[in-house]
Amino acid sequence: MAGLVNISQPPLFRSLPGRRKIPHTSFSVKATSETPVNPSSSTTTTKQVPFAAPPNFKPPEPKRFSVRPDKIFDILGASLSLVFRLGTGVFASGYSASFVGKDEIPPDQYALDIAGFKVKETSKLGPRPEKPVEIYEFESCPFCRKVREIVSVLDLDVLYYPCPRNGPNFRTKVAQMGGKQQFPYMVDPNTGVSMYESDEIIKYLVGKYGDGSVPFMLSLGLLTTLTEGFAMIGRMGKGSSYTPSKLPPKPLEVWAYEGSPFCKVVREVLVEFELPHIIRSCARGSPKRQILYQKANHFQVPYLEDPNTGIQMFESAEIVEYLRATYVQ
Repeated sequence: MAGLVNISQPPLFRSLPGRRKIPHTSFSVKATSETPVNPSSSTTTTKQVPFAAPPNFKPPEPKRFSVRPDKIFDILGASLSLVFRLGTGVFASGYSASFVGKDEIPPDQYALDIAGFKVKETSKLGPRPEKPVEIYEFESCPFCRKVREIVSVLDLDVLYYPCPRNGPNFRTKVAQMGGKQQFPYMVDPNTGVSMYESDEIIKYLVGKYGDGSVPFMLSLGLLTTLTEGFAMIGRMGKGSSYTPSKLPPKPLEVWAYEGSPFCKVVREVLVEFELPHIIRSCARGSPKRQILYQKANHFQVPYLEDPNTGIQMFESAEIVEYLRATYVQ
């Protein structure tokens, strides 16, 4: 039997400027052998799609600091964002680093090794949400990128519902919930708050899950938006249009952060295939780097966990190929 992606929407505690009450409703997304069902519809087909890894598939061994030759230009194009955005989304809030002796950090603890020393990295994070914040957006939108950057800075886990152009599932749902097809659109199931407008979403997230201050590069108004647009020049149009695909019963999980060019090329494909996914944010300084290090005996991003097939894997180029082989119709 297919699983469900459920969104329960509790009522808003109180009315605030720029925020909407979420109707007390829920919907389910079921994977079928037909075109993915509109989540607002209660009608589903009876024939279910079996999800399995490609035949004879074996996850690749992770290779640090290497780029597959046929993907060099993809990674270079995705790296332009680091220049235009000055590394915003690379470091968690309150990031600090110091060099210490190798013996000061146990071997089972994640740390960079540089010139015979280890780098001790820390951050100062705010309250943690009990449930992942939910965001409807798409990769090639500069306003959406602003919100993804603050998600990385705040080290939040977010359930993304991709809304590429002509996507059959989640664009219409945004219009039903909020009254218009505008992106990004945020739903916080922890508080009942929902809202449009990237700047308002950023202010809400830093107020609720940070120290209340908006990072400098996200506080420059029009200049922020312009540089967000310039940051995507090297991957212009990627992650914006829908590719027909099979909607999985459960959201995929990806360990990633916004500033990584390797993570970006994977996110583009997740959006184009309209695959709901949870991002486990792990920018520099994130405590989740240690969690992944213990889970996989290695830290490297992106790292994909697909609960629909049981596959867990590193390597961005191979993840893209896996997603295409598994989910494209």
